[in-house]
Amino acid sequence: MSTQPDLLYSEEEDALRAAVRDLLADHCDAPGVIARIESDAPHNLALWKALTDGMGLAGLLVPEALDGQGATHREAAVVLEELGRAVAPVPYLTSAVVATEALLACGTDDLLTELASGTSIGALAVALNVAPGAAYKVVRHENGLLHGELTGIADAAVADVLLVPADDGGLYAVDATAATVTPQVSLDLTRPLATVTLDGAPGRLLGDAEPAVRRALRAGAGLLASEQLGLADWTLTETVRYLKDRKQFNRPVGGFQALKHRLAQLWLEVAGLRAAARNAADALSTGQDVDVAVTVAQACAAPVAVHAAEEALQLHGGIGMTWEHPVHLYLKRAKADSVAYGTAGAHREALAGLVDLQAP
Repeated sequence: MSTQPDLLYSEEEDALRAAVRDLLADHCDAPGVIARIESDAPHNLALWKALTDGMGLAGLLVPEALDGQGATHREAAVVLEELGRAVAPVPYLTSAVVATEALLACGTDDLLTELASGTSIGALAVALNVAPGAAYKVVRHENGLLHGELTGIADAAVADVLLVPADDGGLYAVDATAATVTPQVSLDLTRPLATVTLDGAPGRLLGDAEPAVRRALRAGAGLLASEQLGLADWTLTETVRYLKDRKQFNRPVGGFQALKHRLAQLWLEVAGLRAAARNAADALSTGQDVDVAVTVAQACAAPVAVHAAEEALQLHGGIGMTWEHPVHLYLKRAKADSVAYGTAGAHREALAGLVDLQAP
């Protein structure tokens, strides 16, 4: 029986949001993120430890029997909203959502327990730009060993275990120390990409790759919309705050009607994205109309997040163009997210097929 999606936040979700936001305020300020991406170690592993050890957030999607929290995608979406607001350089989406979903599809209890506790970080060795229904690259499986090269793997640099699809149809767990992980130049320095090279690496067969990868990418795409929502919401809020303070001709810049119209339009777009993102999170948690909800969310999310970040950059004027101001982090994350797990155009095309609305 079909039920109406619940797009509102529960009291528990609001409490979770407040706790995560407080933690990020203490551990993930903008100057710290900028300093980190200028170093050789962009990931904030101290923050990751606080999120996983301190709050148990890596295990939200993992059953309690496997040391997880037994929560749903709705709670994970709230966490991702806050991580998006802070452009936090942690592997939450890639490990606690995408890799975890792949392992849930395979029923790999020991690795799930490790990922849930945060003692291990997982990465699905599929390029970040691959949409849930698209083809993905595989490696060669020969005599029990894996050979090949995979590019565009997000957060592979900090992964302890790589989940690698092979040409025999299997998904294999590979110890990251058995692979060569080479950083790639990526636009979004807070979610770095890498090339993974396997030269006779041993792998442990987990299960069939196809259903595991599809499930993982679908959840990644659906919950990425919540990260994009958090990003768009921060840029809008921060821009409004700045335009109230900034004065020109002895009056607040935000009082000019042309800017009011731009901000009002942006508010409408962000409100629409919130509904789409919440719908995707709710659908993933209930299992109802998941494909449609995810594709709608992703068709909506990228244009809104990119537009919000672009407007923030422009409306901050000269200060927005500086390296010291964090708005460039948000624009780069928004642009990188716009091709992650499929572009908005790819999702619109997929949606047309799902609802039987073919192009003329």
